[in-house]
Parts: sequence; structure tokens; C-alpha cells
Amino acid sequence: MKVSVTRDDFLDFPPGRTFADVVNDPEQPFDIVIEFFDDADRQRRMEESELHHDRSPLAGVVRELESQPMVNRFLSRVHARRSTRLRQAIGVLVRIIMERRGWQKTGRKGSLGVRAANALQTPAHNSGGLAFWFVRAERYEKPDGMPYQSVRSRCKELESTAPPDLPNDRAL
Repeated sequence: MKVSVTRDDFLDFPPGRTFADVVNDPEQPFDIVIEFFDDADRQRRMEESELHHDRSPLAGVVRELESQPMVNRFLSRVHARRSTRLRQAIGVLVRIIMERRGWQKTGRKGSLGVRAANALQTPAHNSGGLAFWFVRAERYEKPDGMPYQSVRSRCKELESTAPPDLPNDRAL
């Protein structure tokens, strides 16, 4: 099921209203971003990122998004506030899509990159990780529970059920 979000849909969504400056700025590539996310395969990859890779939905498409020439060009300018606002608006757009597809926010963020040291006259970018321009992104879950346990929860479960007297095989 593909979810389409228009500029009006975005501005009608309460958190989207706070980004009217981004939507209405002709220099920002917001229409390109909306068009990018209006794609069934990308939306499927966003869900698969959460389900199968235990990563934020944006992680499933972030490299492709960052490779869009107009998006990359805008984020590579030294306009810290404007590029931050665009990245935040993208997060709201992802939220609209995920919620319409039956997901809800977890209140946690997932890492997408490691921010490079700040340098004057250099745009804020990453020095490592999955993404070049995005540092973190919201995580989502299904309201009725996730079909797979995270590694962390499986590990806790294993540790709580293991008999305490077993010898440590790693010490041998």
C-alpha cells in the first residue's frame, strides 16, 4: 500500500505546520523530497528497515535520498539552520508516511551517522556511519507489537533463563 503525501497534507499535520518555512521556501528541495517519498518501493524499504534490520525507516532509503542532486546540493551549503530545518521536515514526512502505514513512534532515535568535527565554512556532515547528512532518525513500531525480538531483548531473555552454574565456554 503506497501512501501519498501532498504539501497540503504535510501542512495540515500539526508537526508539519511548524515547517511552513521549509515548504514555502522556493530554494529548498521540498517538492523533490515529497516526490522521492511518494514511491511504494521506498516505503516498503522503510518498513523493512524497522522489521528486518532493526533500524529507523529513514535508514532504508537515506543513501538514495542523499544522492538526489538537489537534496545533496542544498544540504552541502553552509546554511546550518536551513539545512537542519529541511532534515527535520524530512523526519516529519517520514512520520506521516509511517503512521499512515500503521506504525507509531517509539520515542527513541536510531543512529544514522557520526558527525564530523565542526569546521568554519564547512557544512555539518558525518565522518562515519550510514548517512552523510543525517545523524539520527525516529524509530517506529507496530501498535500490536513487533513480529521479531531485538537482539538486546533476546540477549536479556537468554541471560535470564541460563542456569547460573554452567561453565563459561569462552574461558576454556
